[in-house]
Amino acid sequence: MNIQYLRGKSFHAARGFLHHLLEEIPDFTRIDNELISCISIPGKETAMPVLPESVYWTRNVWEAPFLLEFDSISEAARALKAIQRNWAPYPVHYSRRTMLIADALPPLPAKPKQFPFTLPEAPMGAFTLLDEHQLLGSARCSSPFPNGEFSFIEDKEGPPSRAYQKLWEALVLAGRMPTPGERCIDAGACPGGWTWALASLGASVTAIDRAPLDEKVAAMEHVTFLKHDAFTLKPSDLGPADWVFSDVICYPEALYRWISQWLESGLAKNFICTIKMQGPSYDRTTTRLFAAISGSRVVHLWHNKHELTWMLLSGA
Repeated sequence: MNIQYLRGKSFHAARGFLHHLLEEIPDFTRIDNELISCISIPGKETAMPVLPESVYWTRNVWEAPFLLEFDSISEAARALKAIQRNWAPYPVHYSRRTMLIADALPPLPAKPKQFPFTLPEAPMGAFTLLDEHQLLGSARCSSPFPNGEFSFIEDKEGPPSRAYQKLWEALVLAGRMPTPGERCIDAGACPGGWTWALASLGASVTAIDRAPLDEKVAAMEHVTFLKHDAFTLKPSDLGPADWVFSDVICYPEALYRWISQWLESGLAKNFICTIKMQGPSYDRTTTRLFAAISGSRVVHLWHNKHELTWMLLSGA
């Protein structure tokens, strides 16, 4: 048995968006289904690709990759358990053998999670087989969930859409959420999934859209509906807010212009916004503008679709 730690990283593409990840990582060492590796490969003289400066279309990043050479399934499992407890298999080659190794490891939590919850602190590793006796793995990953995947216990009665789940995920990831008495602006609120989630936390919500809210959401305590195109309203029209949220279906540059007004005004403290891509394309230019805002981050959430999420929290 032999373990060799490698320079570089491996990037597990967001589900269904490998093509966007390849736009961000045009030069790589190897590709295994949706896993793009920019790593040093022992025995090969080719130079390791330069790691990209910004990558967003991932579900997980393998931060510290290694190669493990092993003779048997039990030996591979023992080696992984000696490093840490939690390992998520990503079966690509030798899928059955990969899962036999996984079966010999401690089980991973698989139950849907109750919102809100605190992100797990225990490290979550990942591994895949490159051949029958060689495993590529990483004990340190960007996501605390197996292969970046998890689910919530759904509320099937209150919210009028499932969009609330990506807001829940963003708030869990942020480690902070609106509290009773705080004021939220929810742009593009219809039918009201995000407004429902925010009002359920006890926050005061000004929901803005040209289409009406779901009647049950509009009737919730602390919800005020404003029938309007949110982007034609200036921050001074709406006044100070503790949180600004946007799930508006629009071109990314339109959202960026509106958010820039809020940043210049200083009237809002925290932001969580969905950057929705239009058609099949990926607006890298505007995404980079959002990412360049000091203290902010751009991520692809597990519950996102063809979109990214931008977050800026006070004090970040």
